[in-house]
Amino acid sequence: MKFIQFSPVKLLFGPGMLDKLRDEPLPGRKALLLTSRGTSVVKNGSLARVQAALDAQGIFYVHEATVEPNPLTTTVMAAGERVRAEGCDFIVALGGGSVMDAAKAIAIVSTNEGHIWDYVQQGRGGRKPIANDPLPIVAISTTAGTVSENDGSGKITNNENREKIGVNGHIGLFPKLAIFDPELMLTVPPHLTAYQGFDALFHSVEAYIAGTANLMSDMFALAAIENVSRYLTRAVRDGKDLEAREHVAFGNYASGFVMCVGSCASEHSLEHAMSAYHQELPHGAGLIMISRAYYR
Repeated sequence: MKFIQFSPVKLLFGPGMLDKLRDEPLPGRKALLLTSRGTSVVKNGSLARVQAALDAQGIFYVHEATVEPNPLTTTVMAAGERVRAEGCDFIVALGGGSVMDAAKAIAIVSTNEGHIWDYVQQGRGGRKPIANDPLPIVAISTTAGTVSENDGSGKITNNENREKIGVNGHIGLFPKLAIFDPELMLTVPPHLTAYQGFDALFHSVEAYIAGTANLMSDMFALAAIENVSRYLTRAVRDGKDLEAREHVAFGNYASGFVMCVGSCASEHSLEHAMSAYHQELPHGAGLIMISRAYYR
């Protein structure tokens, strides 16, 4: 029954909530607007809406559209250099799980010397403490499957030694503000909707059977499992089904709380090893691939 609950992220959840960005106090005056290297945020209109909201608040920003699936240390280090060169004082992460994960790593190297792998606490990481506060993060999710928007860690891949490990260990890695607007998820293709939904599902299924399970993690895990399992098929079949998108997004958000009071089992670690060697393998797809054998 023992647990520690800590999740200091302000959340705006629901259809149309992206519009509230115009009125929210932001943690700086110049932002690195971080997105993936793809075009989805252009096609779904979220990039233009975020830019308009920043303009309305008089926030200067530079757009960094370089994040790949399973973000690499080279991408993180290059973006950190740009943050320092441009004088950015916070990060707006717009996109899916890879963008959120990259934002947390960039927030570290923007204010701390050395390589990001110096601050990784596992594997061949340097295990150095994060001495200086990371840059504040505003997380705006366009997918439902990462849970990184409301927890304090992110996964990155070292493309030199083929390790994919989390960065964590500082309160500043929790986003200051997170926006979950299911309207931004209406254009996610069916196969990606499935991969992302299963990622959220497996976070909670793993936590429910893990040795760290407790009353609080069970409560959030069961809520996540219920919402994702009931509505993911609908969201895959009809991406414009807003009710289904809402429930899957809520399940994803609940899974994020599970990560704050519990932990995954070894399934996630196994998949991270897979995608460290196979850069283009979507995390959720990898989890699906090993799930039947794993749960047997």
